[in-house]
Amino acid sequence: MDHERFLLYSSAFVIMGLSNAVIPILPELAATGQTTSVTSSSLLYSSFFLGALFTMLPFGILSDRFCSMKFVVLGLLLSFISGIVMAVTDDFMVLVLARFIEGASCGAFFPAAFARLALFTKKMRYIGEFNFLINGGLAAGVAVTGYLADISIKYGIYLFVILTAFTLISAFYYMACPTGKHDKDDVAKIGSMSVGAYLSFITSRSSLSIWIISFLLAGSSGVLVSLYPEYSSSFLTKAELGIAISLLYFSTMISSITIARFNFSYEELIKKGILIATVGIIATIYFPMTGFTVIGLGSGIMLVGLPLSITNMKVDHGTAMGIYNTCIYAGLALMPLIAGAFTGAFDIGMIFLGTAVLFGVTVLLNSFPVQS
Repeated sequence: MDHERFLLYSSAFVIMGLSNAVIPILPELAATGQTTSVTSSSLLYSSFFLGALFTMLPFGILSDRFCSMKFVVLGLLLSFISGIVMAVTDDFMVLVLARFIEGASCGAFFPAAFARLALFTKKMRYIGEFNFLINGGLAAGVAVTGYLADISIKYGIYLFVILTAFTLISAFYYMACPTGKHDKDDVAKIGSMSVGAYLSFITSRSSLSIWIISFLLAGSSGVLVSLYPEYSSSFLTKAELGIAISLLYFSTMISSITIARFNFSYEELIKKGILIATVGIIATIYFPMTGFTVIGLGSGIMLVGLPLSITNMKVDHGTAMGIYNTCIYAGLALMPLIAGAFTGAFDIGMIFLGTAVLFGVTVLLNSFPVQS
């Protein structure tokens, strides 16, 4: 594996690992807040998504105008800074700010990283491997911190800060190396789109299809993960619930790295993924272990197909990936809130069914980019 791909892969793992390292210890970190623990936990959790939402598109546009690898390094640096702050402070508002910076690190990193992967000949395979490590980092962050919390609350954060530091050193070495491939950066891809061209691209039928599906894919998973603890309280133990949700991450990892080695078009990947994930959402109503596994299988397929479709667009890839990732984070942030508002009027099982129907009809959105 060349140095550039190693840097992209390792960065994805440590950034996502550090972002999820706070999840098992949210109540303890939120205890210093001035509001109720539930409100403090929600603010601490949501500030990460706000940081990502506000920065994905601006950083994506900038990565088209400047060296995209510099934004990969910036993402690592912001993640490292946020980790250091969370490791050394117990001030609640400082922790909230650190989580916002952590979200901004994703805003800098992901559009640039996906745009960089689009330059490779084997981009489908590499995007699959990249998504494998994203989900691997998410799973590792939760698992390692939860395990180490019995020794010390912040040991998981300490570990991922150290891993991020080593990755950052590797990144600085890569950027300083005169023979590095970063000097080929985007000479022919410099962001030269006019405002009118941006608006035309964003609102075209093919683009809207991708944005809607991306929003609903992430949002549907968010609805399941956020409401399932309450829904399953009468028939699943906490351990069983943890296993069920972890199967979502695990099966996403397996399907994303496996499907990328087959010769499917991105249109086939997107449609197959929608149908499989829809079946999985419905299955969770009665069979949680099976349902979460199937959702992960469909999600992993789509998380290869969606970025692959964007790489086929004749646009600045940093900008396009910035919009794509903004839709992903917007779905994660907003759809659980919308679904939660309906819990007083509808049974949670009905909300899951409605989510499945809403997501499933996106298979009719067939205005994808023309396969080159």
